[in-house]
Order: sequence, then C-alpha cells, then structure tokens
Amino acid sequence: MCRTVDLRQAVLAKNTMAAGVLRTELTARGTTVVNLLSSPGSGKTALLERELPLARERGIEVAALTADLATENDATRLARSGAPVKQVLTDGLCHLEADMLAGHLHDWLPDATRLLFVENVGNLVCPASYDLGESLRVVLASVTEGEDKPLKYPTAFGLAQLVIVTKSDLAGPAAFDEAAFRAHVERVNPGVEVVLTSVRTGEGAGVLVDRALAAADGDAVHTPVMARAGA
Repeated sequence: MCRTVDLRQAVLAKNTMAAGVLRTELTARGTTVVNLLSSPGSGKTALLERELPLARERGIEVAALTADLATENDATRLARSGAPVKQVLTDGLCHLEADMLAGHLHDWLPDATRLLFVENVGNLVCPASYDLGESLRVVLASVTEGEDKPLKYPTAFGLAQLVIVTKSDLAGPAAFDEAAFRAHVERVNPGVEVVLTSVRTGEGAGVLVDRALAAADGDAVHTPVMARAGA
C-alpha cells in the first residue's frame, strides 16, 4: 500500500514539474492554455463549437486539442470553426498528462496562438489530479447530471478556477436546482465563479473566451482553497 502511494506521488510530482516547464514555455510565446474537464456528454465539444468561432470573429488566434479514448469525432466537429484542431487518441488512458500534451504541441501549435483550449478526456476523476500547464482550469457540468455532482467529485470541482453549467435550457425539464448546485460548489470551492450556458439559446455566449482572455492578460484568476492547501 505504501509503495503504491509513493509511486503515485512520484508520478504526480514529475507531472507537476513538466507542467511548470510547459506553462513557462507557452507563456513566453504568448499562448494561454485552458484545460476543460467534465464527465462524458456534459457538452465540452458543443461549447467549444460555439466559442471558437466567436473568438475568431474577434480576431483572436485560437486552437483546440481534444482527447478521447477513440474516434476523431470531436476534432471533426471543432475543425468546422476554421481554427487549428488536433485529436489525441489516448488508447485507453483516462487523462492527459503534461509531457504528453507537450509532445503533441511540438511542431503543431501555430506560433501566433493566443488561446489553446484543451478538451480533456471525459472523466472527472483522473484528469483532476494532473496539471497540464494551464492558466485556467474549467470544470463543466450539465443540468442533467444533478445538483450533487460537486460533492461526488470534490477534487475536480475543488480545483476549478471556473465552473460552467451547460444545457441550461433543460433546467426545467431536468428539475435542476440551481441554488443547491451553487451551494454545493461553494462548499468544495469557496468563491469560484459559476456561469450558466446554453448553446441552444445563446446564454453565456463568449464567457469562456472572455475569461480565457482575462487570464491571458494577466488578470487574477480564482485560487481554490484546495490548491492553496496543496501548495
């Protein structure tokens, strides 16, 4: 048991070091990474399908890297925006790691990229522990997943710098209790911003790009209590 814990700590420490190096390198070239985490089907791809064109309309150089166990379906959808897109197939690995991301960015990411959106593998467990060198970590949850999602996955939500609720147009049929959800988020991550979005109605359009640009411009981002405790 102790050897297993020691191994996990060593793996995470190595990843943290690689993430720091990647963050420094990308920041130096003017690229800000946004790490998107959620359960499968929460709407990460749909949100990016809306946000990437909005960014391009504003003259912002954006790119997206999306990770899945199999298929290139998400990359095909995102490429319609006209932004550079890369699909990463993890062959069973349930998360991305910093050195893996760095390898995929090498010789692919355009030099002028201002914002790089990384759509992590659909999973709220493994990806939560791995820093990818991001400047903004965003956790998504759809209204159909229930109000207690933050309590079931406290690490994922507890380390988020922005929480986005998707499919808000279904809040009524899903009997989604927004107040309860916000209270649960506040319990695991006091002070983090929670934003409601719907790609169908347009609610929250552009918020992700706005928050990413703010981080790119050096504005202070939320520092989760859990992150401070682990520092």
